[in-house]
Amino acid sequence: MQITIPDINQVCEEHQLFAGLLPEQARILELGCGKAEKTRAIAKDNKVAYLLALETDAIQHAINLTYTDLPKVQFGLGAAEAIPAANASFDIVMMFKSLHHVPLEKLDQAFTEIHRVLKPGGLAYISEPIFAGEYNEILRLFHDESSVRQAAFSAVERAISAGWFDLVEQKFFLSPLRYRDFAQFEDTVIKVTHSQHQLTATLEAEVRDKFNAHMTAEGAKFLAPIRVDLLRKAA
Repeated sequence: MQITIPDINQVCEEHQLFAGLLPEQARILELGCGKAEKTRAIAKDNKVAYLLALETDAIQHAINLTYTDLPKVQFGLGAAEAIPAANASFDIVMMFKSLHHVPLEKLDQAFTEIHRVLKPGGLAYISEPIFAGEYNEILRLFHDESSVRQAAFSAVERAISAGWFDLVEQKFFLSPLRYRDFAQFEDTVIKVTHSQHQLTATLEAEVRDKFNAHMTAEGAKFLAPIRVDLLRKAA
């Protein structure tokens, strides 16, 4: 396994990668659904029968419960290390940029839980941002996640070496990100309720200046490197 590769050339939206993985009448668990952006993309697939989308942040969960246009989706308050679901109840478990948010001391327990709720031969789709590139240089100013992302990757390696999962494949791609202005970046990244970043006026100005260096007439555009570890529940 590799945490990254030198040259990542594929640029794509992530739904292009996971769309072909879903079986007919798929039962899916999404851990750390956040604002349910990926939830919506998954639920559009005709193969989806049921999607349980869990979030640990009570504020965001309350917002998610107000959505009435996702009939296949059940939103729940819950964490990867303590999944409120029965054994062998899902075909695939999906995590989008959320594994590194699991408390470090609970990462191994999270994989134990994922293994427990997956059906025999079920898949774990673990998508994690790679801490590199211009976008991450902006994030580094107020939220350096390099150590927790390394810890998350190490937890994946341990889950495989422990025999809980087999590695199916790894994929590396560049995810297009676009913000119309700094205000949108501030609202959707800096002010997320699950992290509660507190920036001084000086630091906020530094972040704004570095962000605005990427502004064009069409907003600020970035290509964020992502790694996908696709695992299969071992027999």
